Amino acid sequence: MYRASGAEAFRPVGEVEFVNGVAAMAASGGYGKALICAGIVGHVNLLLGDGAKAVLEAEIAAGGGRFRGIRHSSAWDADKDVAGMYATRPKQLLLDSTFRKGFACLAPLGLSFDAWLFHPQLGDFVDLARAFPDTRICLDHCGGVIGIGSYANRRDEIFSTWKASIREAAKCPNVVVKLGGLAMRLLGYDFHERERPPTSEQLAATWRPYIETCIEAFGAARCMFESNFPPDKGQCSYQVIFNAFKRIAAQYSETEKTALFSGTATDFYRLNLG
Repeated sequence: MYRASGAEAFRPVGEVEFVNGVAAMAASGGYGKALICAGIVGHVNLLLGDGAKAVLEAEIAAGGGRFRGIRHSSAWDADKDVAGMYATRPKQLLLDSTFRKGFACLAPLGLSFDAWLFHPQLGDFVDLARAFPDTRICLDHCGGVIGIGSYANRRDEIFSTWKASIREAAKCPNVVVKLGGLAMRLLGYDFHERERPPTSEQLAATWRPYIETCIEAFGAARCMFESNFPPDKGQCSYQVIFNAFKRIAAQYSETEKTALFSGTATDFYRLNLG
C-alpha cells in the first residue's frame, strides 16, 4: 500500500495511512472488541540521513496517534543461498554513517526501531545499540539464526556463536527481543518437506533451546512471542506456533508468561488497550 506516485522517500507513508484506516475500523467497535493495528510499525529509508526526519514526521501524522516506529531491514549475507531476497541489500548497513544519521532521528521523535538481520550481523547490531542507548530497539526473530546454505550441518557451532552474541545484545538495556520467526526455512529444519506438518510438541522441542537462551539472557520482561505470519506458515499453522510457545512457556511463572505473551509488547509498542 505504498503510494503509487510522489516523492520516492515518502511513498511508505501510504502504508501507514492504510494501516491506520484498518485501525480506525477496528476502533469503531463494529467488528468486535479487538483493537487491530493499535500500534503501527512502518518503514523509512534511514539512508536518507537527516532527510529521514521529514518522512518520519509524515508517518507520525498519518498514524493518527498509533505510529510507534520503523523497521529497516539490514539482513545481508555473502552466501546468496542465504541472502535470497536480501541479496541486494548493503553490507554492514547498521555501521553506515549515513544510516546512523537517519537512525538518530528516531529517539527525539519518540520512535522505536525493529531490527531484522542474520546472526553473523549481531556484532554490528550491538555496536548500533550501544551507540544509541536512548533508542528503543527490538531484535526480531531471535536474531536470525541461519542453518541453510554454507551454514548447514554446523548447528552446534552456530548455536554457540549465536548464544554468545545474544548475551552481548542482552547487555544493552534499550534492547528487547522477539521470540519467533523460527518456522522460516532460514533455521535449516525440514518441516516443510515432510509428509505431515509438525505438531506443537515437535516445534517446542526444536525451538526450546533458542527461545530459552533468549529468555535467560534478556529476562521475560524483555522478551515477546511473535507469530511472524505469513512467512512462518510455510512450515506450520498459526495455532500450532502458539501452542508450541505455550508448551515452552509452561515452566515460567504467571508474571513471566504475561510478559512473554502480552506485557513486553504492550510496553515496547506503547499500546493503550484499555
